[in-house]
Amino acid sequence: MLDSTRYESDASDSADLATERSLAEDIKALVSDGRLLAEAEIDFHKKRAIYGANEGKNVAISFAVAGVLAFFAVMGLVFGLILALGQIITYWGSTAVVVGALLLVAMIFVSKGKSRLNRMKIVLSTEEEV
Repeated sequence: MLDSTRYESDASDSADLATERSLAEDIKALVSDGRLLAEAEIDFHKKRAIYGANEGKNVAISFAVAGVLAFFAVMGLVFGLILALGQIITYWGSTAVVVGALLLVAMIFVSKGKSRLNRMKIVLSTEEEV
């Protein structure tokens, strides 16, 4: 904590206190307060980093659980779609249709990913040369 008692005075006493203190004492007090403030700032940032790390871990766990649950939900939807289409066409046919549709969507996303990767490579390679 800051040594605030050092600075408490009336307006009339401030001239007397200023004459009683030496420049060396003022510099020592300033260095002491600066050191104390620096330690408090470092401690604050350490605690902030620890809080961020703990919250980041909790956020990652929440997203992981949500991802796993979403995966199982999509698997249930795929299975239900195969069963529902199996009533209209054969089960082998419904499996082929659903798997084919999923592979087609996957190939579209692979194509988009490749084009973005190539664009990123071009942008990064031109920035390095500049």
